[in-house]
Amino acid sequence: MPVADLRTTVAGLTFRNPLWLASGIWGESGNSLKGAWEAGAGGVVTKSIGSDPRMGYPNPTIETYEKWGMLNAMGLPNPGIDEYPQEIAIARAAGAAVIGSIFGADADEFAHLASKMAATGVLALELNLSCPHAKGLGSEIGQDPDQVREVVSAVKRAVQIPVIAKITPNHYDVASLAQAAESAGADAISAINTVRALAIDVQLRRPVLANGLGGLSGPAIKPVGLACVWQIYDRVNIPIIGVGGIESADDVIEYVLAGARAVELGTAVAFRGIGIFSGLAKELSQRLDSLKVHRLEELVGAAHSPVTPE
Repeated sequence: MPVADLRTTVAGLTFRNPLWLASGIWGESGNSLKGAWEAGAGGVVTKSIGSDPRMGYPNPTIETYEKWGMLNAMGLPNPGIDEYPQEIAIARAAGAAVIGSIFGADADEFAHLASKMAATGVLALELNLSCPHAKGLGSEIGQDPDQVREVVSAVKRAVQIPVIAKITPNHYDVASLAQAAESAGADAISAINTVRALAIDVQLRRPVLANGLGGLSGPAIKPVGLACVWQIYDRVNIPIIGVGGIESADDVIEYVLAGARAVELGTAVAFRGIGIFSGLAKELSQRLDSLKVHRLEELVGAAHSPVTPE
């Protein structure tokens, strides 16, 4: 019985399947990264790590919605770059394909963090240029193409491993941000991070989250993520990792048809646990077999091709 080949290559690195653990979900510790890998993830992206320990925002930081996702404003809590390498060592000892996520306030800080993260042995770096609720960080930097270019350039000068720029959807021309990253030497693009959003408690007459604004993730943002990948694919030549609302095999295939070579799962893992990786890999293989597709990579960007009448 045919079994579709799920292997995919991103920035010169080959992954056993296209299903990556997204940053910020299940990546707090080496054991959790190891667990996601052993549960079948094709790659695991660490929690976003900064220069110093960071507590994040006070509670409440999360609001969940049964059908369409989750709103969060965690505030990038993390133990800092000097403490986190021991967690990466645990994941790497289990054989995990680890991608290190970092965030900073400027190009110099990103470069400093990149050097330290690369020294841990991660396969690649993902630059968090897109968190929608961290003041002076994330999308406040990543919405400016010139700053994106400056950060990516500084990181590329500092490390030898592939660099992935994670792009914000909270910009009028997302593809221009991807182009800026590519022009500075980025090896791949992740699109997207969460969408800036708000929930208000009618009884209390105030925002639900302590920070006020948060980032929306889950099924509700899948059309946004797909549109961003679609637009970026038409304007860059480097690989794209699709992120946003992926729960099923068809979700994965849609992102691949739009131009992605891999995808990241976040909210689906939070809601359904790490068992989703093995289940979804099996479902994806079966779905590709039913479509008579032998290799997932055959479908990358195929929705952009003109349809030939039969």
